[in-house]
Formats: sequence, C-alpha cells, structure tokens
Amino acid sequence: MDDVKVFAPNTISNVGCGYDVLGFPLEGLGDEVHVSKRNDSGLRIKEILGADLPLNSEKNVATIAIQALLKSLGEDGGFDVSITKSISPGSGLGSSACSSVAAVYAVNELMGRPFTKSELIEFAMEGERASSGAAHADNVAPSMLGGFTVVRSYDPLDVFQIPFPEELLAVVIFPNLEVRTEFAKKILPKKISLEDGVQQWGNMAGLISGLMGNDMRRIGKSMMDSVAEPVRKVLIPHYDKVKDAAMTAGAIGFNISGSGPTTFALSDDMNLAKNIRSACREVYQRNGIEVFSLISKINPEGAHVI
Repeated sequence: MDDVKVFAPNTISNVGCGYDVLGFPLEGLGDEVHVSKRNDSGLRIKEILGADLPLNSEKNVATIAIQALLKSLGEDGGFDVSITKSISPGSGLGSSACSSVAAVYAVNELMGRPFTKSELIEFAMEGERASSGAAHADNVAPSMLGGFTVVRSYDPLDVFQIPFPEELLAVVIFPNLEVRTEFAKKILPKKISLEDGVQQWGNMAGLISGLMGNDMRRIGKSMMDSVAEPVRKVLIPHYDKVKDAAMTAGAIGFNISGSGPTTFALSDDMNLAKNIRSACREVYQRNGIEVFSLISKINPEGAHVI
C-alpha cells in the first residue's frame, strides 16, 4: 500500500471530574488525514483544508507525531501528508489530537502495522506536547481507541476502556469563540484543598460506576468538577446561563469539554437531547453569539481507514 486515508474523531475530554484522564469520541466529526509514500526521505505537508495551520512539518502536530513514530523505528521515512479538519483548534474538542492520531495511524498502516493502536497513543501525544506544552492523552486515547477511555497513569502510560450505556448521547455546544489550551491550563490552581480532592475522587468513582452500571442518575450526580470548571467557566461567556438552560431542559449532566469554549450535556433520550440543544443555542443567540451544535452518540471505533 502506497497511500492511505484515515479518519480520527473529535473528542469530549475531562467529562466533568476526570481532568486529563477521561474522554470519549464523537460520531461524524473529526479529521481526515491522507498520507502517501515518497521515494525520498522527509515529511511534507501538501495541504490543509478547514483551518489555517502551519505547513512546516516541524511545526505541525500531525508531522511531529509521525516523526516520533519514525524515530522509534529508526526510520527516516518519506511521506506526503494532506489534512482536512472539521473543526478549528481552540475548540475544546481535541482538534490537535485527532490530527495527530490520524497521522500516526496512517503511517503505521503504510509501514505494515509495527505498532498496535494502544502503542500509537504515545506517538500521538507528542503532537499534544507541541500544541499545548503537555503530552496529555485524554483526547488522544479516545480518538485512537474509541469508546470511553480512562488514563490510569502517565508514567508509565496505562490507558483502558470501560463499558458505557449505548443509548448515551452527547449534546455538543460550540460557540464561535476560541480558548487557547495552554492559557486554560495556566490558570488552573497548582494545588487543591483536601476537601476538593475528596469530592473529586468521589465523583470520579461515581461516574465510572454509573457508566459501567447504566445508572444515569449516578452519572449526572458525579459529573461535578471541583478543579477545572470553577476556574475555566469564566473564559466562556454566559456559561452558567447555558448550564442552567441545559439542566432545566432535562440534561443528565453538563460541563466543559476540554479547555472550552465547547460545552456538552449528556442525555439518554433523543427528543430530550434536541430540547437541550435548542435551549442552549437560544441563550447564545439572545446574546448575539453564533453557535455550532450537534447531537452525537459515543463513537465505539475511534481511528480507522476510510
């Protein structure tokens, strides 16, 4: 095989209480990366559609991730890369992660699959390091593997998937704003109180239990965040009003996706999900802010060849 096109989905990360460790991918929203072999060495980005991003292979997260893979194999490579993005960076939907995931998945296919999907995560994380200064996996892992993923440890990396209710729906609300991940990380507290820690650990356990046991009430009660939400919500205009609208419309839970400004609500009923989306959109529209929204199931597949 001399060329391949791969799709990797955008993701919801943190999911409330799971800062940097929880995430799940969306359906129908993500990046397509087309990689072709070249006769010489080096990486070249031919085009990027859908976003204004660097064509310099030393500055683009996709080729930085590919380079990490090639270095591990002791190969120089020689590939042309074309990227089609569905959503812009700074959305809170793992934009850089899905480019990195699709890129390393594609090169792995062209090189005869020397690595498993799980092993590819660490290479894709190098794209995240270049994007935000931290090699986190809460977007990379679900985009690569599909389903609901947990990062148990970063050193060494230990990622696993957990069962989740098939009927679970994410109502995604993306206002036309940008929040830079590196800034959203800088404003987080370096230390938290023992009281906040205890509350966060309890919610984390409750969320995992609720997902595995199909307990929607427990999922909702456990999506509270004592660490990131109280600080980051100030970066998202009208956040409290949008959250109130979603919960009043019947959401199971509501929180910030990644660094924001995207927010999301969970539901297990399509009609309710549509009402939640309308209620959230109305808040932004009343305040003159354009908003993109969708309703998505949790993508069980993750990255795959198109």
